[in-house]
Amino acid sequence: MTDVQGTSVDITTADGTADAYLARPADGAPHPGVLLYQDAYGLRPQLRSMADRLAAAGYTVLLPNVFYRHGSKPFGELPEFIDPSADPTIWQRIRPVMDALTPEQSRRDADAYLGFLADSPFVAEGPVAVTGYCMGARLALRTAATHPDRVAAAAGFHGGRLVTDAPDSPHRGVGNVTAEVYLGFADQDASMPAEQIRELEQALDTAGVRYTSEVYPGARHGYTQADTPAYDRQADERHWSALLALLDRAFRTS
Repeated sequence: MTDVQGTSVDITTADGTADAYLARPADGAPHPGVLLYQDAYGLRPQLRSMADRLAAAGYTVLLPNVFYRHGSKPFGELPEFIDPSADPTIWQRIRPVMDALTPEQSRRDADAYLGFLADSPFVAEGPVAVTGYCMGARLALRTAATHPDRVAAAAGFHGGRLVTDAPDSPHRGVGNVTAEVYLGFADQDASMPAEQIRELEQALDTAGVRYTSEVYPGARHGYTQADTPAYDRQADERHWSALLALLDRAFRTS
């Protein structure tokens, strides 16, 4: 583990300016790049701490505010411990913002995020990795599909709605993925039931994607997020082991 430096950065996109957090080893040297996609609750201390943990393992990590079109605080102030059952207005604020982010917007944004990493002196030349949480798992899969030449590894944890009836459902684009993929599902997750997991796995099999798909027993949607009631320490540590092993394989062999 190394010392980490974290800074706020701005990223010019096709639609404006995205605020973001950049975490990196403090040695100033270039390191493999990782794009970290947020969950629905947005860029906040919990996610910054996750970016810092990845940076301490030897990576330069970009954590963008994917809701930047709605400002740096798209939902106003959220509590330190986010419990929608205690405050139903939380999801009333989040849902319209989350639903407004279209697949086409997220693809344009991915161009900018990957471009930022490519231009950063703190990112080593070569491919990058992408990881995402909750809705971020969808963004990670889409980014791997639309940038197969740039993404060597893609991970998604407690991802939901990866299989839908929509023509642009994430599972329909996996034929373009060349990255190794890791998916860690929660078995207590109505947004990604077992039949949808099987359909996604079938799509990955058909496409010939190298992947691992695991269901974490007893885990709830959001199990990695320590500032929510869904947090599960055992499942979270399992996620870290899987993610770091994936990154090690990607950058050791790239």
